[in-house]
Amino acid sequence: MNEIDSNSLAKIVMNWCDQLTAISSNPDNISRFYLTPEHKRCNEQVAQWMQDAGMETWVDAAGNLCGRYEAQDPCAKTLLLASHLDTIPNAGAYDGILGVLVAIAAVKILNDSNTRLPFAIDVIGFGDEEGTRFGSTLLGSRAVAGTWNPDWWQLNDRNGVSLQQAFIDFGLSPDEIKNAARAPDDILAYLEVHIEQGPVLEDENLALGIVTSIAGARRFSIDISGYAGHAGTVPMNMRKDALVGAALGIVKIETIAKEYNVVATVGKISCGPGAVNVIPGHASFTIDIRSGDDQLRDQALAKIQHELDMICVARGLSVRWQEIHNAPAVVCADWIQELQTSVLCDMDVTPYKLMSGAGHDAMALADSCAVAMYFVRCKGGVSHHPDESVTEADVALAIEALSRTLEKLSQ
Repeated sequence: MNEIDSNSLAKIVMNWCDQLTAISSNPDNISRFYLTPEHKRCNEQVAQWMQDAGMETWVDAAGNLCGRYEAQDPCAKTLLLASHLDTIPNAGAYDGILGVLVAIAAVKILNDSNTRLPFAIDVIGFGDEEGTRFGSTLLGSRAVAGTWNPDWWQLNDRNGVSLQQAFIDFGLSPDEIKNAARAPDDILAYLEVHIEQGPVLEDENLALGIVTSIAGARRFSIDISGYAGHAGTVPMNMRKDALVGAALGIVKIETIAKEYNVVATVGKISCGPGAVNVIPGHASFTIDIRSGDDQLRDQALAKIQHELDMICVARGLSVRWQEIHNAPAVVCADWIQELQTSVLCDMDVTPYKLMSGAGHDAMALADSCAVAMYFVRCKGGVSHHPDESVTEADVALAIEALSRTLEKLSQ
């Protein structure tokens, strides 16, 4: 592909990203949620860009925007190029959105040169990845994967609107949700371009990276019970301080996570009774532990549980664990990683490989087909924040890498 094409298209993609920032429920920031008027307006705008790039467009039964670029053979399999168009509240301009628009740019290159491939391309802008409105993530991609859970119909947003009612208000029929599912036999593979949302590529001074896996995450709520007492009258060696037990456990979590090369986070903690002159009789905290290797993650978790048990036994405390989330790791297809490596080497870009600690729509499709991802460097590793930033030069490289990947797939 001509370098001038990628540079000019990168400028267009950056402009598209800027235009979508204005489609928001809040005039002061970017806030665009599933099955809202803003979602509909975003679909309409991006559909126009898809059509200009030579695609036929439609909104599927889950509210996802789809654009199709037909193959040489109408019976050929379909490559899915996708990411999401929804945001968190007070979002950045590129999380999810950049991947959809880079995919449109890659199809535009094919269309402008009257090139058809031995497979069809469907670019999908998923309506819900973040889970902001209804609390359950990946609704758009799970519908496409055919793993929609009927229990979700009863989910309510903060205004009490059910997911089922939101479908109807958006002009969709809940009874037709199954029509959003893609048959696995019809899919060649799934490929997603996404900002890294972390600092690794920037630290390596690289614009692009190849994702090896998406971390499997487990989350727990942990309750420690001790005995509340007067802060001035109970000697230190006689206390059953639940908060001290929690604090020692949290330090162990950090130590063990480093030892096993996993990531573990305590993001929430509370204690009671909560008075300045009372020994805490109860403490609770959460743990989020992730790794690209489920077995390694669970080994680290088992050691954390053992160490916390020992701390509580030694201090006369009791501990209770409740699992609140469990998602297995997703491994990106080796054969696509090899192809991506070849593409980046041809571009004189170091084929750096890294795990994704964040979840992505690719996770939902992994049971249906081979999945792969390219990461694009983002400034400071900042994401889910208005300061989210990418460079036009990096976007140009992402467009070129995706275009070259399509070319190699066609061979």
